[in-house]
Amino acid sequence: MPDPTPYPLDQLIERGSAQAPALALRDRTLTYEELRNGVARLAGWLASKRDKGDRVASWAAKGELTCLLPLAAARAGLVHVPINPLLKRAQVAHILSDSGAALLIGTKARLGSLEDGDVPPGCVTIDEAETFSLAETENTIVPPSSHDPEELAAILYTSGSTGKPKGVMLSHANMWLGAVSVAHYLGMESDDVTLAVLPLSFDYGQNQLLSTWYAGGCVVPLDYLFPRDVAKACARHGVTTLAAVPPLWAQLTDLDWPAEAVSSMRRLTNSGGALTLELVRDMQSIFPKTRIFPMYGLTEAFRSTYLDPALVDTHPTSMGRAIPFAEILVIADDGSLAAPDQEGELVHCGPLVAHGYWQDGKRTRERFKAAPDMSEYGGTAVWSGDRVMRDADGLLYFVGRRDAMIKSSGNRISPQEIESAALGTGLVAEAVALGVEDERLGHAIHLVVRPARDAAEPETALPRALQKELPNFMQPHVIHWRDALPLNPNGKIDRTAIAAEICA
Repeated sequence: MPDPTPYPLDQLIERGSAQAPALALRDRTLTYEELRNGVARLAGWLASKRDKGDRVASWAAKGELTCLLPLAAARAGLVHVPINPLLKRAQVAHILSDSGAALLIGTKARLGSLEDGDVPPGCVTIDEAETFSLAETENTIVPPSSHDPEELAAILYTSGSTGKPKGVMLSHANMWLGAVSVAHYLGMESDDVTLAVLPLSFDYGQNQLLSTWYAGGCVVPLDYLFPRDVAKACARHGVTTLAAVPPLWAQLTDLDWPAEAVSSMRRLTNSGGALTLELVRDMQSIFPKTRIFPMYGLTEAFRSTYLDPALVDTHPTSMGRAIPFAEILVIADDGSLAAPDQEGELVHCGPLVAHGYWQDGKRTRERFKAAPDMSEYGGTAVWSGDRVMRDADGLLYFVGRRDAMIKSSGNRISPQEIESAALGTGLVAEAVALGVEDERLGHAIHLVVRPARDAAEPETALPRALQKELPNFMQPHVIHWRDALPLNPNGKIDRTAIAAEICA
């Protein structure tokens, strides 16, 4: 078991050898010494502009700023709020308002897309291109911090089963121990090179940075246009670690991989949805000597389980066992510990459990509850709502989701967000969004609507309107037009009947 003692998050980069490569950018590679200097200088500038505990948001593509900011904000005593660069102004406005952000750093084009009222009063916006220039001019150096590891370090926004995105509160300890845990069970070393293709606004994506830096390795951030860009980057940088979600793996396994990329690869990891047996076989065919790590996680507790690569051939559909620092219980409907092969709710206990939802006591109480009496950790646990089973050998298997969340291309999507956007166009009177199982996407997004009475050519106007209001990963793949939607005995829209019809 790795060291369970948490430290301030910004100290992660103190472990790397000074002249070893730490961050490979497009035009240069930063050593650990340069990385430490950059974080210290950026933290100094932030600390001079904002008060301790203020929220600083970032809305930019992967680069030096988005990679350094999680540690620099933590060192300055601020709370980082990374915003998915694929989101559009309506979602960004909600996150800024909900988090009470005091500072927003973003690319010039993204900041320019915001409209009057999108930025809350008192929130300062600044172009990321100016940030480093101002930090260098001020040149205030802040040494490694001594913050209490239980202090808040980040708020990651994730879609809920209803309503707008909610902010998950993560402490220094949550993120530190998450990095230690992953680096440990993946067996990461100081000569590892991680290609960071996942968004840094996701816990899975951000951990690409933190676990690699904890091990003293090098991160290569990549915003790719085409799947082949990923394969080329792996060959060019001698990548040893690649993390992706199932839809991306489906695209990557269709490629002809360069021999250099295959020979350097040590491990492949997956989360954000289960790998199919076909995908596993394709990955093994391309990377016959590479270890594959299927994983399961939830933002509220970072990550819960992983499957030992030695078991992938014999148990390809298993979620595996608990990661270090996680205790995973399967609780039956009567509150008892589920017996082998008995279905129950996955409950995650231990120090990786987040501190709840930002300024949302109601939803926090629904998901974050006292750990079951049989828990070794005790305290607060995350009651996931996911139904799982544990076999006689202790391996976990996913059964289904209790809520109506759509999981498409590795993104957790709230149906209500899509429905609200559709209704907001004025083109439809009623709307129901749901996910339909899809081999490549996980879920394809279907939107069932009844047109508004006076809408002009809604069938052509609605897709165009949604393109303006929703990011690409939230766009419906199919829109079904109905003269009326079925109602249940209570007079509400019968979502069960709609799902049965669409999924038939």
